[in-house]
Amino acid sequence: MSTVDTKSSSNGGARVAVQRFGRFLSGMVMPNMGAFIAWGLITALFIPTGWFPNEGFAQLVDPMKNYLLPLLIGYTGGTMIHGQRGGVIGAIMTMGVIVGADIPMFLGAMVAGPLAAWILKKFDKAIEGKVKSGFEMLVNNFSAGIIGAILALLAHVAIGPVVQTISQVLSTGVQFLVNAGLLPLVNLIIEPGKVLFLNNALNHGVLSPIALEEAARTGKSVLFMLESNPGPGLGILLAYCLFGKGSAKSSAPGAVIIHFFGGIHEIYFPYILMKPILILAAIAGGVVGTFCFMLTGAGLVAAPSPGSIIAYFLMTPKGGYLPMLSGVIAAAVVSFAVAAVLLKTGKPKEEGLEEAASRLKDMKNQSKGASANATVMEDNRASDRAAEIAADRTLKDKSEVNKIVFSCDAGMGSSAMGASILRKKMKQAGVGVTVTNTAISEIPQDADIVITQKTLTDRAKTVAPNAEHISIDNFLKSPEYEALVERLKSDS
Repeated sequence: MSTVDTKSSSNGGARVAVQRFGRFLSGMVMPNMGAFIAWGLITALFIPTGWFPNEGFAQLVDPMKNYLLPLLIGYTGGTMIHGQRGGVIGAIMTMGVIVGADIPMFLGAMVAGPLAAWILKKFDKAIEGKVKSGFEMLVNNFSAGIIGAILALLAHVAIGPVVQTISQVLSTGVQFLVNAGLLPLVNLIIEPGKVLFLNNALNHGVLSPIALEEAARTGKSVLFMLESNPGPGLGILLAYCLFGKGSAKSSAPGAVIIHFFGGIHEIYFPYILMKPILILAAIAGGVVGTFCFMLTGAGLVAAPSPGSIIAYFLMTPKGGYLPMLSGVIAAAVVSFAVAAVLLKTGKPKEEGLEEAASRLKDMKNQSKGASANATVMEDNRASDRAAEIAADRTLKDKSEVNKIVFSCDAGMGSSAMGASILRKKMKQAGVGVTVTNTAISEIPQDADIVITQKTLTDRAKTVAPNAEHISIDNFLKSPEYEALVERLKSDS
């Protein structure tokens, strides 16, 4: 028994480590996704083969690709390690990687930005308390400048050529898979990985940097579509609409809209966890969808973020809509067919949607470094829950609450769902407050109440120390929502 537990713990620890690494990589890309989308739109519209060819506007494409985007990644990676000083020196070292390279240095920026900030952070810690009063600004500015200059030169000589070689090897490997017709097999890893919250590690850590370089050369890349294809999830949710039972069947139509048009793929994970064998439907849909993408020559000009069909249309180059739709529809049809068979022939007793959502919460907590066993028993009555939380924090009354902010790592997935749910409850109760969502690093200072998962609350408090902070287990359903609505309604 102890051997099994040890192996399970080891596997869980390895998964958590990969999830943390994936979140770190995606943390450098996702805050800058607007810039990537802007570049993708300019590319799709104004290059010679675009919708509205324009030689002047097309001159923006290469500078944005070669300089703006890698510098943003390097700066963001640096701020993650050592604040603004880390961001500045991260951008300086990234410039050393960029200059002289024949390819866009997205991977190089992911290395240079955090590394430069880490070195500066170690230096700052070493001289902490040793600088004479009045010389702090001088030392800070010149230390960042001198160290940054040295690192830029080293990056130009050492890191740039190495990363360029690695990028070329990875690109060659991907091209081999494409030429051999083996690329669809990647979905055997991607689809289970998504449900285990390894999607960021796979997508932003591996696929997107290679896809960006391929898109820069050819104008599009199918790699953008491997993880983000909304087809597999759509098929599973449609199967639940027709063949599901109870709350799963009644909630599936709403989940379809959130997933397919909103691009929040997390919404269908609990439906797979209710019946884990449905992962076969997701895999089948993913494999067939990617095969159709390859067969028809589909590709996107930039990452569709979030993975919504709307984003797919915006990122599809001229003449590429039919190939794009063929892969999405094929994936949905196949995953629907497999899921329908599995739902109709499975055992009658299945895990409920609430239990699956709770298990999903435990898995996501693991991905943020929390123990799967660290769960909290919730009271079902909102009034009792309000009394419990009142003992743990200072509550704001109605007159002090104008803005409620949901926050998660990226600010686009689970927090968007939670904000939508609470916004609807507030509207129904006649409570006139603003409810929005954002990334945890971008919580606005005028937020009166910040709602996060328990594992993120401490980080949120450092960003918005003056706000009231509410910790919850599950963004999809929490007694905290009812407690908050009742409190604000009673104060009005």
